[in-house]
Amino acid sequence: MKTGKHQKDFFTRELLEWHHHENSRSLPWKSEKDPYKIWLSEIILQQTRAAQGLPYYLRFTERYPTVKHLAIAKDEDVFRLWQGLGYYNRCKNLLATARSIADELNGNFPDSYDAILELKGIGPYTAAAIASFAYGLPHAVVDGNVYRVLARYFGIETAYDTTEGKKQFQLLAQELLDKNESAAYNQAIMDLGATVCTPSPACTQCPLQKNCTAFQQHMVELLPVKSKKITVRKRFFHYLLLHSEDEQLWISKREEKDIWQNLFQPFLIEHTYSLDAAELRSLVPSSLLKPDDALVYEGVQKQRLTHQFIETKFFSTTVQSDVRIDAAGGEWVKLNELKKFPFPRTIVSFLEKKLYF
Repeated sequence: MKTGKHQKDFFTRELLEWHHHENSRSLPWKSEKDPYKIWLSEIILQQTRAAQGLPYYLRFTERYPTVKHLAIAKDEDVFRLWQGLGYYNRCKNLLATARSIADELNGNFPDSYDAILELKGIGPYTAAAIASFAYGLPHAVVDGNVYRVLARYFGIETAYDTTEGKKQFQLLAQELLDKNESAAYNQAIMDLGATVCTPSPACTQCPLQKNCTAFQQHMVELLPVKSKKITVRKRFFHYLLLHSEDEQLWISKREEKDIWQNLFQPFLIEHTYSLDAAELRSLVPSSLLKPDDALVYEGVQKQRLTHQFIETKFFSTTVQSDVRIDAAGGEWVKLNELKKFPFPRTIVSFLEKKLYF
């Protein structure tokens, strides 16, 4: 791997030159110095594309302009605003951290890397981003875009998701950082990875092409290297839409430590394989579904998460509102009130298609 001083100096110099004169990527948090808003943008953008995260960032900053506003918000209001972003543990940590800052630090965001890193839900990348962008501190950010740019430019064949790889990339990123322009450098390398050195790169537009090892050795498509293969778990959810005769729907909050924690859902039967109406009927408690009650198939939704594939089927039936439902934390909600509750994206999509709200 060729990592001489000339190649490193060229990398930092040309990257900053590109950033100051050619980088046209415009996002509202890029010029932001408020650590709260930088933190908010980073949490929203974890495993989320900028284009998708932008409207959420704008809604959050409008409704909760400071960390104190977020800290006193009701959980369900915040989860409702987050709805559609997925990875809801991020939202849970967001609230916990906001309340910790408000209660323990009088609403003042920490101003050192180590103190930021101690906050719940914040790892080395996010801590470095906040320290650099808000306070100009010399900490290099290392995310997926950075791994890709560094691996290709320097021809690094060490898998970035190994202990050795993480250490190697972090040390190199820190060495390349322009400590006088840490914020500009960090923004530049992330933007280059997001717009030019993408998985399918535009090498002819890259300011680093001249000294890029992967380009010179025809290795662009081979780098970066990832060692771990994700094992995808298949799950089959069957939602029973329990309607009352006075136009209410029974829903409950997911309390267990699983996907969609703290979000609401209809009555759920999860099974090891996909069920049809007849098979599902045999598993529905007799207190809910009498032999003559109709069980209507309403449709199916499929969703791929990072480690899970979920097939969700919906079935509906009408029951008496005083029927005994053996599930904790449930309640009857009028159909026109459902919008007030946060649901997983796949359920929202179904409810919208069926004009439930």
